[in-house]
Amino acid sequence: MYPRWGSFVKWILAAALLIAYPHFAPPFWVVNIVAYGVVLGIITLSLTFLAAYGGMVSLAQMSVAGVAGYTLAILSPHAANMGAMILPWPLTIALAIALGTLTGTVIGLISVRTQGISLLMITLAIGMVFFYLTQQNTTLFHGFDGFRGIAVPVVLGVSLRDPLVFYYLCLGLGGALYTAVTYLVRTPFGTALQGIRDNPRRLAALGYWVELHKVAAFGVAGFIAAVGGVLSLWYHAGISPGSIGMTAMVNILIIAVIGGLGHPRGAILGALLFVIIQNFAVDLFSRDRFNTVIGLTFLLIVLCSPDGLIGIWARLRRKRFGAMVKASPGTKG
Repeated sequence: MYPRWGSFVKWILAAALLIAYPHFAPPFWVVNIVAYGVVLGIITLSLTFLAAYGGMVSLAQMSVAGVAGYTLAILSPHAANMGAMILPWPLTIALAIALGTLTGTVIGLISVRTQGISLLMITLAIGMVFFYLTQQNTTLFHGFDGFRGIAVPVVLGVSLRDPLVFYYLCLGLGGALYTAVTYLVRTPFGTALQGIRDNPRRLAALGYWVELHKVAAFGVAGFIAAVGGVLSLWYHAGISPGSIGMTAMVNILIIAVIGGLGHPRGAILGALLFVIIQNFAVDLFSRDRFNTVIGLTFLLIVLCSPDGLIGIWARLRRKRFGAMVKASPGTKG
């Protein structure tokens, strides 16, 4: 019973710390570091879910987030339409997330019959198609410029872009999605998905519809990425083709690997480290060297721990536990 209570107490303390954090931290650290890190972590969580429990690495998750972001941008008041609202904001948000989820499902329908490098390249190709579509279409997507000055909803007189409100919004949605993923993988669907990851032929022989489970996993991942896309749009107050291009797609994969593809926690940890390096590498190196710093960090973590930050933490815990066992009274040498 003690380990369970110990874990419960740790989660309570972590939650209390996160809730109290914005009251003693500077606004820059609240919004630009933690809140934005959670936003990137949510998008990365969609990739981690597919990779860890479905054995499918997709490079199209930023594109799914982009579909949700562009949908919300088109329907929301912004600088180009002089503040005109096309639909009520609750409906626009629901429509954006629905289209993002649908996009993820369609990507799954296209790519689930492949695996490994073939699936990776198909999702990359889909992502690049969407990137060039937004870049070249000036009527709907505004081409290179994209959308700027997106109006963020105001609820009860408080803007959702207010630093404190936005932080708690990101924290709440990130915690809810993380909890949903950890619960989902313990359900019959999640158990079957992991079985398909390990041995699809055996699961098919047992009567499971392998392709349907994979498509459903892409749909779940699409929903998660769509929520991240909405939050990303509000954080940046805009969206453009550059925010969903090749660099953005690869960054999500780098974040997932840095944090650790084996567990959902890795998505958030990797995103926070990525954002910290993104903001403070300029103080040590020139802005042009940012990708070099990220690359070196990526190589260092992968060489030291193929499981990313989660793997490093797990090894430190095992060493600490081993030291405690050796030091305990009555332990034989």
